[in-house]
Amino acid sequence: MTSLADSPFLRAARGEEPSHTPVWFMRQAGRSLPEYLAVREGVGMLESCMDPDLVVEITLQPVRRYGVDAAIFFSDIVLPLKAVGVDLDIKPGVGPVVASPVRTLADVEAIPDLTPEHVPFITEAVRSLVGELGATPLIGFAGAPFTVASYLVEGGPSKEHARTKAMMFGAPDVWDALMRKIAGISAAYLAVQVEAGASAVQLFDSWAGALTPADYEAHVMPHSARVLAAAGELGVPRIHFGVGTANLLTLMGEAGADVVGVDWRTPLDKAIPLVGDRAVQGNLDPTLVFAPTDVMTARAAEVIEAGRAARGHIFNLGHGVIPSTDPDQLKRLTEFVQSYPR
Repeated sequence: MTSLADSPFLRAARGEEPSHTPVWFMRQAGRSLPEYLAVREGVGMLESCMDPDLVVEITLQPVRRYGVDAAIFFSDIVLPLKAVGVDLDIKPGVGPVVASPVRTLADVEAIPDLTPEHVPFITEAVRSLVGELGATPLIGFAGAPFTVASYLVEGGPSKEHARTKAMMFGAPDVWDALMRKIAGISAAYLAVQVEAGASAVQLFDSWAGALTPADYEAHVMPHSARVLAAAGELGVPRIHFGVGTANLLTLMGEAGADVVGVDWRTPLDKAIPLVGDRAVQGNLDPTLVFAPTDVMTARAAEVIEAGRAARGHIFNLGHGVIPSTDPDQLKRLTEFVQSYPR
């Protein structure tokens, strides 16, 4: 029986030799699973993230169905903001919508810092999950400061991030205060999860690909580094992931990652030299699960082979599971990766 410390996922994240290439999927907890849709029926997204029993059930569903090597905590990157009292909601088909976007220093100062007392349901859910998961690690997560700031400044999802960048370039004092505020909230949120038993963390910087390397390094990286440094002090592996971040992979590693997540646009053989002596995570195109099984597994084999050059490799899709994905195909992919010869 494998112990938690010897799990293939944690061994790969630490750069040690795992028994097989570990695999989990971003957004594996739900969306494409009929059992997820059944338990979520009539329950809002944020509501479901604040119900410990529902969080436990949804987090476990893909572990039961696929036998993946890690569970990802079911939540949302804007949940900590909701917990401290920011007026926001997740609108179906739209995403997070903020009632009063942040514009001034006073707006930033009005956002409370997060304490464990704001999120008792997180502590309860993580403790229950760790008990249920046994030797399967639980990955805690948080949104990175730039991505969370973008929602707060834009008032919702944005393609151009024009208001966000306008603040970054034109009101650097407000920007710096906002990023410090969010970094503190993200670090505290990760600490709650790790102290309750999460074995690793992932920092999602979904929108960082909108930045040039110089702007990322000057205005964003120091704040992400604070979050990752705080997580590092808790002694757990840290995964840092962004979308469309081929030009930022070196900096994202240097910000404090043990594992750099690579989206599907950048082949692993090109990404690995950029991330330094770190493990990588990824990066099969999420649409390949819609291809014939032999096509999907052939491409998965290419990803696994390329991953051998890294310090460690955790197999994943290059972004989240698409909602219309056939769960049986994801099960076939999981089994293929886990049985692939080392």
